[in-house]
Amino acid sequence: MMKKLLVLVMALGMFGISQAQEFDLGIKAGVNFSQFQDAKNFDSDSRTGLLAGAFVGVKFSDRFAIQPEILYSQQGSDSDFGDYHIDYVNVPVIFKFYLIGDVLNVQAGPQFGFVANDDFPEFEAIEEQVEAESFDMSAAVGAGLDLPFGLSVDARYNFGFTETIENTDAKNGVFSLALGYSFL
Repeated sequence: MMKKLLVLVMALGMFGISQAQEFDLGIKAGVNFSQFQDAKNFDSDSRTGLLAGAFVGVKFSDRFAIQPEILYSQQGSDSDFGDYHIDYVNVPVIFKFYLIGDVLNVQAGPQFGFVANDDFPEFEAIEEQVEAESFDMSAAVGAGLDLPFGLSVDARYNFGFTETIENTDAKNGVFSLALGYSFL
């Protein structure tokens, strides 16, 4: 599944490069504030985690761009019963619409997440431990600023659509702030 998704993202990028007015390549890092949403009988607190990765931006016109990314993202939730930490390799495909020149943009798009690591509390009374679902589908919405000297700032919220933990209704809800640097 991940190989097919990466091939699709690369194909979109190659098509975009051939049609684009501007091409962008860069890195980004930031912080996540995540919490499980829709979890019945589960009172949880936010987990603060890191976000880091790379992006490819393709600007088609003065107002429209697409930006596929590959990000390592620490997510999960903390509770009185223990800390539920899930680390993902996320592949968001972000569509940008520029509101003010080439500076302020709004962002939206799908995000495909693949579990890289999960760390849950162990309960002696439960024979089989709780496990994370291996795939997470979500939607990202946010805003960004493209600053001088190749810098950018993004603020996004990701709404999870799929269960995060097997046999629960818990879904990811993640607010992220990131700083990016473009090499081109």
